[in-house]
Amino acid sequence: MTENRTDLPTADDIRALRELADHLARSAGDLVRRGRPDRVDVAATKSSEVDPVTAMDLASEAHLRSLIAEHRPGDAILGEEDGLLPGSTGITWVLDPIDGTVNYLYGVPAYAVSVGVVVGEPDPAHWTPVAGAVHSIPMNVTYTAGRGLGATRDGEPLRVNPARTLATSLVGTGFGYTVERRTRQAQVLTEVLPRVRDIRRIGSAALDLCRVAEGTLDAYYERGLNPWDLAAGQLMIQEAGGTVTGLRGAAAGLAMTVAGPQATVNELAAMLAELDADQDL
Repeated sequence: MTENRTDLPTADDIRALRELADHLARSAGDLVRRGRPDRVDVAATKSSEVDPVTAMDLASEAHLRSLIAEHRPGDAILGEEDGLLPGSTGITWVLDPIDGTVNYLYGVPAYAVSVGVVVGEPDPAHWTPVAGAVHSIPMNVTYTAGRGLGATRDGEPLRVNPARTLATSLVGTGFGYTVERRTRQAQVLTEVLPRVRDIRRIGSAALDLCRVAEGTLDAYYERGLNPWDLAAGQLMIQEAGGTVTGLRGAAAGLAMTVAGPQATVNELAAMLAELDADQDL
């Protein structure tokens, strides 16, 4: 385990971490963009046979780990493909080398590199995000955030939408990869859909969170987010004036993540709790 320290980096240190996260996300994004073949093959699967890993997922994470080792050799790294590498500084880099792998596989232009930097145990229930970057690979657009420094899209400040009622809110969501999880999520969706403006399912949690931060979605919820799905996007929304939480007072994470303006999140989270949306079949 990483020997975490509870003290947070200074503002200058956070700026440096944000700049490095930006550099890492863009660099890995360039690697993925240049290296995508006309036909992408599945290298392995994870939770089910429809949850793929490509050779580029592995190459992108290896690239990110190499750059972190070069610039911040004492930090811990938690990546989707290769797990946790302990460190000694109390800082952990949380990596999703391609968020939206199915979109990448099919050529749907909604996939990203997500690089988050957290202090404390690398678990959403215990960490404090301090810097992050999400690079939309097909669009060549980069979102960045630093704790206390705001959030930006290619340098332009981001702000969540003003709170709206659920009936007038465009809400993003996503689905898991096991039959049991999908079945339950479909049941929840039939209850949510009639009570919101509409639903969007884009296929990249990191980009969904960034869209809430920039206001192209009003709110977002999903069961099953892993730390690498959440680390950078959580900070993006917080620094854009929104909130990210779980249900019934829990932190955002695997059980449930709800994001958006505070009042909208309160209403959406109450509905999801009533539906037991954080429970499987």
